[in-house]
Amino acid sequence: MHKNYVMENLIKTSQRLVNSVQTNTFRYLYSQINWDDRLIMIKGARGVGKTTMLRQRIKERFGPNGTALYASCDNLWFTDNRIVDLVSWHYDHGGTHLYLDEIHRYGGNWQVELKNIYDSYPDYHIVFTGSSMIHLDSALADLSRRCLPYRLYGLSFREYLNFAGYANLSPLSLADVLDSNHKAEWAIINALPEKVLSLFSRYLGKGYYPFYDPDHTGEYYGRIERLIDTTINQDIPSIETVEQETLHKLSRLLYVMSTDVPFTLNVQSLSQKIQVSRNSIIKMFELLDKGGILRCLYSGWRSPKSVAKPGKILFDNTDIMAALSTLNEIGTVRETFVASMLAPAHKLYEPPKGDLLVDEKYLLEIGGRNKTFKQVADVPDSYVVADDEETGIGNKIPLWIFGFLY
Repeated sequence: MHKNYVMENLIKTSQRLVNSVQTNTFRYLYSQINWDDRLIMIKGARGVGKTTMLRQRIKERFGPNGTALYASCDNLWFTDNRIVDLVSWHYDHGGTHLYLDEIHRYGGNWQVELKNIYDSYPDYHIVFTGSSMIHLDSALADLSRRCLPYRLYGLSFREYLNFAGYANLSPLSLADVLDSNHKAEWAIINALPEKVLSLFSRYLGKGYYPFYDPDHTGEYYGRIERLIDTTINQDIPSIETVEQETLHKLSRLLYVMSTDVPFTLNVQSLSQKIQVSRNSIIKMFELLDKGGILRCLYSGWRSPKSVAKPGKILFDNTDIMAALSTLNEIGTVRETFVASMLAPAHKLYEPPKGDLLVDEKYLLEIGGRNKTFKQVADVPDSYVVADDEETGIGNKIPLWIFGFLY
């Protein structure tokens, strides 16, 4: 009786949370997920909208009935109970789908439990999320044959326009963005209620995370700083044996990178400033990349010997840059934006000339409206990406349109 009462409370909590979620706008990933798969992992940095997506799926697909259950792994119920106990009770009472949030907060061995559930309940479905991407990546090997992984990124410029109520527009392919006829640009411009460059300036550095509130900008950046702190002080130690002093130096590294304007990658110089070895700096870059704070670009797409250290380091997105410093160099902001919009669906490298190499084919030179082709002259499939331009001409592409890639 007591167990049924507790379980009923879990169901009531699930129904209350699901009922309160809006279903007017959905993230880009929602339509890409194969929801029929039996075991799905959705990872992503804290605050990008994973929880909302789970609750939206239940509300849209199942409504108020108890066949689908939402539960967060930081719920006190899990301090004395296991996931497998919840599944057993839910299944016996007609349940078919479980949506588990924040799996990295679960105290037990969730990988083993999910594997056993997958093998023991062939008609039961589980979708789980986690914000500790480092933790999830290290555990994915145990579930690789069973689990379908996805990653949710922050809001693109296109999604920002949709969520803010400016326009509901469809995403573009990279081919559309690079089209020398520039048809997509004009279609978007004509659909917007304001000048596209004005809207883009509101998004850049302030619109990547769905929790942005224009009336509380300081609070927004404070929350981003807390996300970074949690990644460094909780996520990284969860899979790496790291001394407290090393964690402090990770924070120090980010501070140096955000205030050294313009930032130029010099491993030897950084190792002296942070007072760690060259190899330690490279390891720090790797950890912060896995944690979704930095983005490491390597120049060795054809030569494995040249991937020992990254050729270029960018922050993961422009909002992290804005949260850490007000001294950001505009050229780095532009590159960071383009890289963050390309990353969900494309491979990025640091090229011998130009700024970004995409899918080992397209070379991008990124700059202001007066940027020329001088740096990439006579290079096949090369493009200039120009800021402060509404439309492009030929292979000169406006910066903002990369925000429509997802």
